[in-house]
Amino acid sequence: MGALYHCWVIFLWATLFLLGDSNGHSAPDASGLPLAIRVPLRQGARTEERIAERSTRRRRGATGVNFVDMIDNLRGKSGQGYYVEMAVGSPPQKLNILVDTGSSNFAVGAAAHPFLRRYYHRSLSNSYWDLGRSVYVPYTQGRWEGELGTDLVSVPHGPNATLRANIAAITQSDRFFINGSNWEGILGLAYAEIARPDETLEPFFDSLVRQTSVPNLFSLQLCGAGFTQNYSLGSATVGGSMIIGGVDPSLYVGALWYTPIRREWYYEVIIVRIEVNGQDLNMDCKEYNYDKSIVDSGTTNLRLPRKVFQAAVKAIEAASSTEQFPSGFWLGEQLVCWEAGTTPWHIFPVISLYLMSENRNHSFRISILPQQYLRPVEDIASAQEDCYKFAVSQSSTGTVMGAVIMEGFYVVFDREKKRIGFAVSTCHVHDEFRTASVEGPFHGVDLEDCGYNIPQTDESTLMTIAYIMAGICALFMLPLCLMVCQWRFSRCLHPHGDFADDISLLK
Repeated sequence: MGALYHCWVIFLWATLFLLGDSNGHSAPDASGLPLAIRVPLRQGARTEERIAERSTRRRRGATGVNFVDMIDNLRGKSGQGYYVEMAVGSPPQKLNILVDTGSSNFAVGAAAHPFLRRYYHRSLSNSYWDLGRSVYVPYTQGRWEGELGTDLVSVPHGPNATLRANIAAITQSDRFFINGSNWEGILGLAYAEIARPDETLEPFFDSLVRQTSVPNLFSLQLCGAGFTQNYSLGSATVGGSMIIGGVDPSLYVGALWYTPIRREWYYEVIIVRIEVNGQDLNMDCKEYNYDKSIVDSGTTNLRLPRKVFQAAVKAIEAASSTEQFPSGFWLGEQLVCWEAGTTPWHIFPVISLYLMSENRNHSFRISILPQQYLRPVEDIASAQEDCYKFAVSQSSTGTVMGAVIMEGFYVVFDREKKRIGFAVSTCHVHDEFRTASVEGPFHGVDLEDCGYNIPQTDESTLMTIAYIMAGICALFMLPLCLMVCQWRFSRCLHPHGDFADDISLLK
């Protein structure tokens, strides 16, 4: 009787488990994240409602953060970055802030500027604390300087949380703000090591994770021109989503492939191979990562080291040889235009980057289309023409996987597990013949060796070099000093009545 009872209990438990599993709870993939819901075509209304309900439940993080509220929270203009609305101070002052994974300072315009429609008024915030420190930040293009403080900050279309964050009030800038870009500040989402003035300044996302229950990851879907097909953007021309604290399966298709974050300063990764139309560039893989390879939403182009850029342009030019383009086009100095709707996408090749996977002896391939690396230029184009700029450029600071790469993919910045994930975005622009893709695995050996290591020079060698340089300077300066002294001595012996005061030269 006892054995029969136990069998009956086990049977009931198994039945309930199977029924529960049929309610839409899919198994996680290898990354530990839930698999995307596959929505069949032409379903009845009730089925669609059930799927939508399940999707909404799954788009809430473990902490109860509702990812649905974060969908469509990014705006921007082609080539001018993506911004999110943030509220700063008490009472809240709403500002549009550029999302930048290539820097670590949170900074906002705090003085009138010709390109700013509005700016942060520290004097109007009851919660602003002055830190009494100044800060200067240079970028690849532009710079700014300002004063450090802290204030209360929230993201209206983000997690339901307010935190006290370090904030730089920009008082002076040069070639930093962009006319018509519609953003008034920058949100650096990288690590403390590259924060200015030094790494003791806690970046925004570190403060968010420390002060709230938001998990230590975020994800970006930058849609490029694909966003305008489904949404009204007003003055903006591109858009997307920043999911703070999680991953939204509705924003990508297929599997997420992860590459390790090599070093926590920028979001540095390792590229092991580059192909143009399936043809390997056949370069030493260290060249691809000289002196680093980073994922940077604040940069527009795919930027490549000089040797890699030259090889890539040669291959792209050869693949698209059915049409002749001026040399200035490949250097980003000239545009190419076609009659509206007739852009010959098919003549341009696919560019593939292979990234080292979490299994260090395997890689995966991300492939982008010309629809990503030929950037539309709206200010020049007319209703009769579509004009484009070549958005692959030369770099002196390593490979930068900018927005033109990210616009093909849903990108997960999993800071907790020190990895970056890529999957095909649901909103990237493509044609009926080709689509962006993420594929793998591909076998390799010692792929970690492709990373570039900055040569280390010991202290004694540096001191020797310093002494030698000082000696050389002394040898050059001594004759100059003797000549100046001789000249001054002669002036004292033979004064001139019409000698003018040097101060007059400073007016």
